[in-house]
Amino acid sequence: MNDVIVLGAGVIGLTSAVRLLESGARVRVLTADDPARTVSRLAAAVWYPTRTSPDPRILAWAHATYDELMGQADAGIPGVARRPTRMLVRDDAAIEGQDGTGGEAGAPWWSAAVPDFTMHPGEWRFTVPSVEMEPYLAWLVERVRDLGGEVTRGRVDRLADLDGQAGAVVNATGLAARDLAQDPAVFPARGQIVGVANPGLVTSVRDEEHPGGMTYVHPRSRDVVLGGTFEPDEWSETPDPATTAAILRRCAELVPELEGARLLWEAAGLRPARHGGPRVEADPVALPGAGTRIVHAYGHGGAGVTLSWGCADEVVRLVS
Repeated sequence: MNDVIVLGAGVIGLTSAVRLLESGARVRVLTADDPARTVSRLAAAVWYPTRTSPDPRILAWAHATYDELMGQADAGIPGVARRPTRMLVRDDAAIEGQDGTGGEAGAPWWSAAVPDFTMHPGEWRFTVPSVEMEPYLAWLVERVRDLGGEVTRGRVDRLADLDGQAGAVVNATGLAARDLAQDPAVFPARGQIVGVANPGLVTSVRDEEHPGGMTYVHPRSRDVVLGGTFEPDEWSETPDPATTAAILRRCAELVPELEGARLLWEAAGLRPARHGGPRVEADPVALPGAGTRIVHAYGHGGAGVTLSWGCADEVVRLVS
């Protein structure tokens, strides 16, 4: 018997598996999809607690993840880099939710996690970790295996099907938790992004309050990720040409160097969002039969990478 089965191999599942293995647990990751095909692969993955609330737990998870990813960037972990960032501030709407934890008056609540955060006329400036998900997910899988864990393929229709196979099951199934955990608060938040050739950009630029929709420019080693959309309860994973054109237009207005940049790819994915925020907690009811305990870790929406390592630490505490 495994000590823990981690159900799901997106960034939340894999980081949880790594931390559990590091704590001494025997771990098997069970995934319906190859890790390289999970929705995590589509994440723009620049640290930012997008559409999260100023909950102290969220701040703690974000802070811990910031520190872990910055350390990984310094250690040369594949896909992780430090990314200077500019964020436009159009009006007070950009700092809604400020609860006094940010330090400097008028700073956003999450700025407490970012040591070099500064405010300037019309914008904020800071440095955050950026993750290229294809090599990073591969590294996480390799890390799981190097620590003695398994990654296996299989589809689970009911959590009860895993009863007796491990002492605990970590439910990191993202959008599938809507059915597996019978949680109607889970919903898809469709996101569409575009990749273009990088004309030499190194700084991420964000405009969360753009009247045409959330707008961001995230340079990577071989391209630039442009976005985006946040469309609740939309299930289509087919890129829309009109949306692509609008994203290209907004991003070129934000960063003129992108005007005429060569289009490389388009993608759309379904963020696993949840009304009320992420559910990271032990289920009060064990599975019937052998009494396998369930720890839930899902509903992170567009902040999965940003909260991943902090949530993984929380998962270890809950399993223990």
